[in-house]
Amino acid sequence: MMIEGAHDELPHLPIRERVAGAKRRSGEGAAPTHPTKRRAGVTERARELRLDETKAEYRLWGELRGRHLNGYKFVRQVPLGPFFADFLCCEKSLIVEIDGSQHAESATDESRTAWLNKHGYSVLRFWNHEVLAERRAVLDTILAVLDGQIHSPSPDLRFAPATLSPAGRGEGERP
Repeated sequence: MMIEGAHDELPHLPIRERVAGAKRRSGEGAAPTHPTKRRAGVTERARELRLDETKAEYRLWGELRGRHLNGYKFVRQVPLGPFFADFLCCEKSLIVEIDGSQHAESATDESRTAWLNKHGYSVLRFWNHEVLAERRAVLDTILAVLDGQIHSPSPDLRFAPATLSPAGRGEGERP
């Protein structure tokens, strides 16, 4: 039973405090604390990247989408921290990157891979021409990594396993 006028006695928070609390809960105004935490504008950028894909990305996506590769689910152009992963298998925390000639001997790629590894993601890289000319071999390699048949890093950073186990990212978290 409600007493008349009782709701008038409840203290009201100043508007400033209520807005600040809402911003804190929504994450607005704070730096992302987890690599999968979305930042303003990244969804639009991911959509642009999906529309502006290379021929190699288009061909590989045709093989990975819809669980075509032994039932593994992939998503594409996924924002992770300050980066976008070309293809990501969340179940195995595997990122597949397709690189053009601009990535040859790129110091940025090394630091990017190190950041992704530190956050629990393994990174597997292929050149555009490999995907276009040897797509079956590329798919076999991706499948071998997913199935745990390849787990050692390659000296040229074509495969860099995660330095943090997927469980270390947190139970139930998703990109």
